[in-house]
This record gives sequence, C-alpha cells and structure tokens, in this order.
Amino acid sequence: MNWIQLLSLKKQGDTKSRIRKEEKESRVGFEVDYDRIIFSNAFRSLQDKTQVIPLSKTDFVHTRLTHSLEVSVVGRSLGRLVGEQVLAKYPSLTELGYTINDFGAIVAAACLSHDIGNPPFGHSGEKAIGDYFKHGNGERYRLDLQPKEWQDLIDFEGNANGFNVLTASRPGSEGGLRISYATLGAFMKYPKESLPKKPTLEISDKKFGFFQRDKEAFLDVVTELGLIKKEGDDIRYHRHPLAYIVEAADDICYTIIDFEDGINLGWIPEEHALEFLIKIVQNNINSAKYAQLKTKAERVSYLRALAIGSLISDVVTVFMENEESILEGTFGHSLTDKCSYVAQMKDIINISISNVYESKEVIQKELVGYQVLHTLLDKFSTAVNNEHDGTLTHYDSLILKMLPEQYHIESENLYERLMNICKFVSMLTDGKALDLYQAIKVK
Repeated sequence: MNWIQLLSLKKQGDTKSRIRKEEKESRVGFEVDYDRIIFSNAFRSLQDKTQVIPLSKTDFVHTRLTHSLEVSVVGRSLGRLVGEQVLAKYPSLTELGYTINDFGAIVAAACLSHDIGNPPFGHSGEKAIGDYFKHGNGERYRLDLQPKEWQDLIDFEGNANGFNVLTASRPGSEGGLRISYATLGAFMKYPKESLPKKPTLEISDKKFGFFQRDKEAFLDVVTELGLIKKEGDDIRYHRHPLAYIVEAADDICYTIIDFEDGINLGWIPEEHALEFLIKIVQNNINSAKYAQLKTKAERVSYLRALAIGSLISDVVTVFMENEESILEGTFGHSLTDKCSYVAQMKDIINISISNVYESKEVIQKELVGYQVLHTLLDKFSTAVNNEHDGTLTHYDSLILKMLPEQYHIESENLYERLMNICKFVSMLTDGKALDLYQAIKVK
C-alpha cells in the first residue's frame, strides 16, 4: 500500500479526482467528513445510547456520544503525531499538499463515527439482534437466505452497520453521508465479509466490516485506496494503516475511561486508581499536585489524563516502528497489544470486567435490552413480511404505522426486508426502544 492512494479525497459519486493541493485550506475535505458525521441524525442518537451501563441516568456515566467525542479527541492527537513522522519519512506527500492536520482530521472523523452503527443497550444489543435470528423466532428465515446473508443476521455487527450508515444511498442522498474514502478506510477496522467467521488470528479478522447488501460500496472503497486483498476467494483485505490508529484511540479510551466510570460510581475502590494507573503515569505524575486534589473525581481525572497521554505517546512509537510492515499487510496485531503498557491495560480491563461489565446492575439492564429488541424485531419483521405476502392483519397494520417512512420500503428480497428492520431497530436510542416496546406491549 502507498500513502498517496491511502489518503484519497474521493467521495461516492465523484466524477473527477480530488487533488489535495486544490482543496481550500479553510475547508479541507477530511474536515468536511467530521462536520457531516457530527450533524447526522445517527450520530445525534448516540447521546441516548449505552456505552457500558444501559439506561443509566447518573451524570458520571459515559454515553456512546461522550465516548465517541473523547475517542475522536485522542484519535486526532494520535493522527497528527503519526502524520508528522509519516510526512518527514515521505516528503513527496508534503509536496502534494498533505499536512499533519489531514492525518488528524481523517482519524478524528473515523473515530467520531466508530460506534455510529451500534444498536441500543451497548454491545449486548448486537448480541440480542443476532440471538433473535439464531435462537429466537427469527430462526424461521434461515432456509430462505444465503449462508453469508444469514451470517450477517446471526452475528449482527455494529461495525458493518456503521459502514452502511455512512455509505448507503437513499432518495435525495446518493452515497449516504458522502465521506472521503480515506476516512472510510480508517473507519474499517475489519475489512472483510461475515464468512469465513474467523479465518486467522489477525486482529483484522476478529469481526467483519460490511454486510452483503453493501458489498459493492465496500469493494469500491478498497479498490480506490489500494488495500491489499488477502489470499482466497472470500472478500478479505488488510487494513488501512490509519484503522490501527482509530482502534488504538478506542482501546485507550474504553480501557481508562470505563475504569474511571467504575471508580466514580463506587463500584471500583478509589485506591485501585492509583494502584493500577501508577505504572502508566509514574514518569509524569506530580505528587505534590496530586496530594492537593480534594475530591475523588478530581484525583481520578488527573490520573486518567496522565495515563491517556502516556498511552498516546507509546502508541505512536509502536506505529512508526511497524509502519512498513503495516503498509505491507504483515502486521496482524492491535497497536496497544504491542505497547509498553499492555500488561497494565489488561489488568485494568480485568477489574472493569469483574466490577462493572459483569455487575448485577449492568446484567439486569442487558436482560431488559434483550427482551425489548427481540420484541421489536419480531413484531416489525412479521408485519413487514406479512404485508409482502398479502397476509397483513389489522395488528400488523398498526405496527407498520409506527415504522418511520424511510424504513417502510417494499422489496421482493427477504434479506433486504430483514436488514431494513434490523437497521431501524439498531438506530433507535435506548429510551426510544424502550418507549416503543412499552407501546407495542400495551397494544
């Protein structure tokens, strides 16, 4: 892979090439990506979507919105620091007009949208949708679908749904949000289809990044960017280099900030903050300043900021040490798995798992999420398919009146109908999903 191709400004529907030198510095295309994402309905809905703790009303807890904004800030710093060194290594990029801010803008926009396709109720929402088709009433559709179509449903993936949100055309909006291909490449942490499920131990094969309905759009992006295809007949590609940076920004934020949430909620003892973070921040901590901080929130916030700064610096080093192998498609790890603080990050994640992710409160609310999403999927998919088959009941017609117009499309293709309902449900906020569930249960 080469950086000139990887930094493509092309957007879906372009009829001519976009040249970096010809961009207005006051509004570079990569910065437009950020603006389009932040003003989208899908991004706005993240304000009422779970990060870790579903349906929580406490001020301490991060939502998908605050998490995405924080990941974007960390990603922008990482992108600029990496960009500075990449431009020094490849002077021709500067001659073409690229700047360190371009790298920061690409990564920031991709980070901003990294959770844009995630359903309500956190990661359990993805599992709930998949479970409905694999073990619930949705299992009845299996024999009428192709294997890869079925896999899209039973392993419903927020990353693939996010790619659809960013790229899917609709009347009057060709090319979705029309994001630059460089940003789309950085967004795609798992550039493969749903099958084979986990063909290798490479990090980019851990999940999948596009649904069968979006195959053409995906292939257009990877071809334009010059991503390297992996061996075999299946659609699997090596990552865009900046996807590693996006992943690292997310890893840093959820590791440190979920830990901070747990401490602020009282689920993790405050002394753990110093115990587990000290090995990351020991070279930067000002002990006198730390001693002057009066509240738990201030002390934890100070340690969190220092930890993120240390991890950012370390990730940049790991990326540049492996930049050539990343371009060759031979680097199969996450950057944080190769950083100096990998043991400390794993210790922190283990504490968060036992005290937060697997807490009684979180599990109880995830159970509510399962019931809500299974009910919505069942009622709406049944109504849509009965309408198609000419067996619509009065109850079905009432359900369909609650389906927003943009999702009420007629298709002869069962897979398209089911994916359309999945997208509708996935785009609901936690609160809206619960309200809709309660309204349907009354009826």
